[in-house]
Amino acid sequence: MAWPQSVLLVGCGNMGGAMLAGWLASGLEPARFTILDPMLDQAPDGVELLREPPDRRFDAILLAVKPQMLEKLAPGIAPLAADGAVILSIMAGVELASLASRFPGAGGFVRIMPNLAAAIGKSPVALAASGLDQAREDAVTRLMDPLGTPEWLENEGLFDLVTALAGSGPAFVYRFIDALAAGAGELGLSAETADRLALATVEGAALLAAASPHEPGELARRVASPGGTTQAGLDVLDADEALARLVTATLRAAAERSAEMAREARGE
Repeated sequence: MAWPQSVLLVGCGNMGGAMLAGWLASGLEPARFTILDPMLDQAPDGVELLREPPDRRFDAILLAVKPQMLEKLAPGIAPLAADGAVILSIMAGVELASLASRFPGAGGFVRIMPNLAAAIGKSPVALAASGLDQAREDAVTRLMDPLGTPEWLENEGLFDLVTALAGSGPAFVYRFIDALAAGAGELGLSAETADRLALATVEGAALLAAASPHEPGELARRVASPGGTTQAGLDVLDADEALARLVTATLRAAAERSAEMAREARGE
C-alpha cells in the first residue's frame, strides 16, 4: 500500500469532511483514515472516530481545525507526530515555521489550500512544504490527486494570495451566480427560472473553459460578436476596468486577511 497507510484527521468539519469524502469517493480504503473530533456525530462507514488522542502513531496528520485552535491542540497532538509523521495543515494563515515550532518530532510539514470542491475531485490544491525529500513530495502529490489539481507553489509567500483565489474564490463565484440570477429577476424573469439558468450558464461555461485550449479571455471574445448582445454586456463589465478592479480589490482584501491571520498565529 502506498504512503500514507494511516492518516489522522484532527477535526472533520466542512473542509476536512470534503477532503475525506473526495478520498473515499476515489476508492481509498476507509481503514486508512482516523478522525479525531469530539464534536462529530458519526464518521463515514469504515472510518474510525475518536474523541481523544490515541496512543499510537500515524504516517500523516491532517490539521483541519480553525487556526485559533492550534495553540490549544498542539500539545496533545505533538506526541502523535514524534516518530516522523508528516504534518498536513489546511489552517489558513498558519505558516510552515509555526507548524515546525509546535511539532518538532514531525517528519516534514505541508501547507494545503483546497476548497469544498475536493469532495467531488474538482478542487485546486495549493501546496507548500518544508522538510520533505522529493519522494515524499511526490507521495503528497499522489495523495492530493483524487481531490483535484495539486499545485506546488514556488514559495510559501504566495500562500496568502492563493488562499484568496483558490480557497475563498468559490464564494466569490457563488456571489456572481447569485448576482446573475438576481439581475435577471430584476429585469423580469421569475426567481426560480433565473436561478436555474444562471447556475446552468456558469456550470457549462466552466466545463467548456476547462476543456478548451483557449484562455477564458479568448473564449469571451469568441462568444461576443461585434455590435451584438454579448458585446453590449461586456462593454458594461469592461467600462473603466470596473470588473477587473472589483475582483482585484476582492482578492486583495482576502489575501490581506490571510496575512493578518498569519501574524496573529505568530503572536504579533
